[in-house]
Amino acid sequence: MGPNLSHSRIDLCKMGPVAELIAQKLTAAFSPSRLEVVDDSDRHAGHAGHREGGESHFNVLIESAAFAGVPRVARQRQVYAALAEELAGPVHALSLKVFAPGEG
Repeated sequence: MGPNLSHSRIDLCKMGPVAELIAQKLTAAFSPSRLEVVDDSDRHAGHAGHREGGESHFNVLIESAAFAGVPRVARQRQVYAALAEELAGPVHALSLKVFAPGEG
């Protein structure tokens, strides 16, 4: 079952199980008003960390009121903490764009 995102704009391109888990965890942790999770693994074929079947490299854009007044590096650390299990396992690379409302 997918995340409850009725309150936010979400773009989950090529939604696989790892992408869905990322979306669920970020939604639970930050209640985003905008969330985009894109599996970018195909662009990394032949590079370190690439797995057959993808879901190893992701681009994430998240906008949440939880980031208002929080420095950029601290925002990224919060996202990494929320996804620690995935970063220790199937996710090799995570590109982040983290905004508070009105910034992005």
